[in-house]
Amino acid sequence: MAWELTDSLDEFERVAAPHLLADPVRQTVPLSVLASLRQAGPARFGDIPPVFGWHRRDDGTVDGAALQTPPYALLLASVPAGAVPGLLTVLAAGRGLPAAVNLATAAEPSFLADWAAVTGGTGAARMRSRLYRLGELRPPDPAPAGAARLASQADGDLLVGWHDAFRLEADGAGPEDARRTVAERLGYAGLMLWEAGGEPVADRGRRRPGRWCLHAGRASTPRLRRCRHNGRHPDSAGPRSIRGGPVHRPGQPNQ
Repeated sequence: MAWELTDSLDEFERVAAPHLLADPVRQTVPLSVLASLRQAGPARFGDIPPVFGWHRRDDGTVDGAALQTPPYALLLASVPAGAVPGLLTVLAAGRGLPAAVNLATAAEPSFLADWAAVTGGTGAARMRSRLYRLGELRPPDPAPAGAARLASQADGDLLVGWHDAFRLEADGAGPEDARRTVAERLGYAGLMLWEAGGEPVADRGRRRPGRWCLHAGRASTPRLRRCRHNGRHPDSAGPRSIRGGPVHRPGQPNQ
């Protein structure tokens, strides 16, 4: 069993995408990243080329996949038991060890143990999130005041400020270039604003539509707007408007 690395999107899709597509709901994040790369090109993620990897069984079939689009964390999309040390060794020799890793919470203890054994370092979870499968939409009752509209280029500065504020409040000063993210998503109508009383009070984003899935992104209301509305804002209806439980709980150990 062995890991193979490449910076070729075409090769990774040819070899590893069938493995990811075997569970497209759980793998919606890596599949959405691939769709974004396909549409916008690797330059979307900066000057450092992306890293793609897959793990093969002894019979040659793929049973694991990982990818990184610097400066973002390495994403362990699917890693079989006992395969992490080999991945770290290959990365250290060819590309360099990642500063952070995104992986399923259940895999966190074993990954940290493997990281310590290979590198001598330690790590801890910095942020946890959940992935929900959309089931049946139920309108909130009572509905929040206002209405949604597509964001436009004229909203760019406002959205950049909100993206930066959300990132700092949620998980500290991460690597995201908010202006680049907003510009990309405005380019494919991927951002919406909720307006109440003629003013934007919340935003909602989605990733670029792919061949395999549509991945809705975060919905947020700036802290100032939350205070003004005493907690009654569009986000407050979020969990009640979706039926269907969490399908994945990724964590992000930070080395």
